Amino acid sequence: MVEAISSNSAPQAIGPYSQAVRAGNFIFCSGQLGLDRTSGKLVSDDAAVQAEKCLKNLEAVLNAAGSSLRNIVKTTIFLTNLQDFEKVNAAYGGFFGETKPARSTVQVAALPRGAKVEIEAIAINGM
Repeated sequence: MVEAISSNSAPQAIGPYSQAVRAGNFIFCSGQLGLDRTSGKLVSDDAAVQAEKCLKNLEAVLNAAGSSLRNIVKTTIFLTNLQDFEKVNAAYGGFFGETKPARSTVQVAALPRGAKVEIEAIAINGM
């Protein structure tokens, strides 16, 4: 069974997709940008600030699914400039405890709305 997950505490999807989908014991979160949920605009031009907002948006979606950041098992970070890698790492590290999720980081040519960072996640069910 597949169930769409939606949170009013995170920006709504900007295309024809769900914020997240629950499939079995997993929650697959679509990539989140550093968007403010009410204005739909980026919170900052700084990659680290955008990364923090991406993770807060992911947290809101996971909370709506009955899960949390600590249940993330894998993330993918998309950066438009790998020179932002270190400062995004610093922001990212503060969101996870001792056991960090598996992760990939890739540079992409561009992201929607001119964002510098997008983060997607896979989590397990439960708080």
